[in-house]
Amino acid sequence: MGNGGGGVRIIDTDTHVSEPEDLWTSRVSTSRWGDLVPHARWDPELEERVWWWAGEPTQMGTGWAAMAGWKGYPPDHPPSLAEADPAAWNPVDRLARMDEYGIYAHVLYPNIGGFGSNRFIRLPDPELRLACVRAYNDFLAEWLDVDRHRFIPIMALPFWDLDASLRELERCAALGHKGILATGDPDRYGQPPLADPYWDRLWAAAQDHELTINFHVGNSDDIDLKGGWGGVGRQTTNAKTGVTFFLANARHILEVIATGICHRFPRLNFVSVESGVGWIPFVLEALDWQWANFNCVSEHPEMDLLPSEYFRRQVYGSFWFEKASLRAAIDVLGPDNLLYETDFPHPTSMSPGPATIAVRPAEYVADALAGQPADVVEKILYGNAARIYHLD
Repeated sequence: MGNGGGGVRIIDTDTHVSEPEDLWTSRVSTSRWGDLVPHARWDPELEERVWWWAGEPTQMGTGWAAMAGWKGYPPDHPPSLAEADPAAWNPVDRLARMDEYGIYAHVLYPNIGGFGSNRFIRLPDPELRLACVRAYNDFLAEWLDVDRHRFIPIMALPFWDLDASLRELERCAALGHKGILATGDPDRYGQPPLADPYWDRLWAAAQDHELTINFHVGNSDDIDLKGGWGGVGRQTTNAKTGVTFFLANARHILEVIATGICHRFPRLNFVSVESGVGWIPFVLEALDWQWANFNCVSEHPEMDLLPSEYFRRQVYGSFWFEKASLRAAIDVLGPDNLLYETDFPHPTSMSPGPATIAVRPAEYVADALAGQPADVVEKILYGNAARIYHLD
């Protein structure tokens, strides 16, 4: 079960759970907060079930991100979760789909709460914000009751309250969460910038608990998939801005390296999620060159490694459709910092369907990694992820 790539177990390091429509209403007091609790309603204008957040409609359908196998081209999507692949939200069905695709384990990320937990901060009551974060983390931890070895949950944190974040980190680590969903731009939400020593207590706690820091694309809510010139077309706009999403993560990786976070916390691992890996060799070569060109060591004599060396020690990137750029990354970086993902069940996921060019993961892996030595394939598909997420 869950073998592919020539018999190698595969860990899929970026998948999403489409949150059930009653996730928060079944766990957070509606008698206290009423319609402020995140919930779903039918929208007759959009003709789909839509999430309501902070008492207002989000224009985000409950099935918007559950497009695996869907009959229409993205951004078309199921009008409700009931019409989507149940593997998007049900752990038992998810395991069956993983077996079908030849995947051993899934790392689990959210949708509606934001890829950096940033949607929670929009809730008006601080106690409600925290209750909703805890409800989400509890929900995801319950997937471990179905299979403790094949699901790898990533916790949300109330990053707007550092003390509360540290308490939630301790609680979720005990529940079995293996990493932290991070925002790369906390200053956009009234918090100190990522490089500020204010966050050192969080980095130290994550390092002590051997939790990864995961920057998922879109974590700062800074790209509008509906924006731009409307005349270009809805599908083209989504394709263009989707690539912009991928490239945005480079900023966060530059930040943790160049500002000394990796240096101060040498056992802390950072993951760039759903961003591809083809950009990494250029960014590292550029930063090494700039580091020397601007004589940065004069400002930071304590940093005894080149930026690229900090990356090799602590930072990871994930890929899911690249071929030529993947081979280039392997040639430059080697296999030790590369992770495989499918992005299930999102519109770019490697999930075959009537309206997608995606192929089955096993078929893609066989093609993309053709000719690579067995030890390289094992590291990329399983070993690196098993190490940083401490998979038993």
